[in-house]
Amino acid sequence: VQYMESGGGLAQPGGSLTLSCVASGFAFRTRPMSWYRQIPNEPREWIARISAGSDSIDYLGTVKGRFIISRDNAKKTLYLQMNDLKSEDSGIYYCNPHLAGGPWGQGTPVIVSA
Repeated sequence: VQYMESGGGLAQPGGSLTLSCVASGFAFRTRPMSWYRQIPNEPREWIARISAGSDSIDYLGTVKGRFIISRDNAKKTLYLQMNDLKSEDSGIYYCNPHLAGGPWGQGTPVIVSA
């Protein structure tokens, strides 16, 4: 099982980033998927979830209305469009099957700073 997260970087407050996660080694199209965020010395925090068929989506309250999760099952890829970024959105972002608890990829860092 592998997860290759990408798309992170430095963004200004109010800016946008789009994260991608290419998954392999399991039946991606059958699994609900989530994005998680981790900041130093804190446990990973769930950010957003999407069902296997994209018909059910949930967000952490602080990102609802700003972030959009989506997936392409043919490409085994999960996306997170992040808009109106805030400093508190900073962290390392990981993708994983919802509530699977790992294993984890390397993640992609997001830094929101002026």
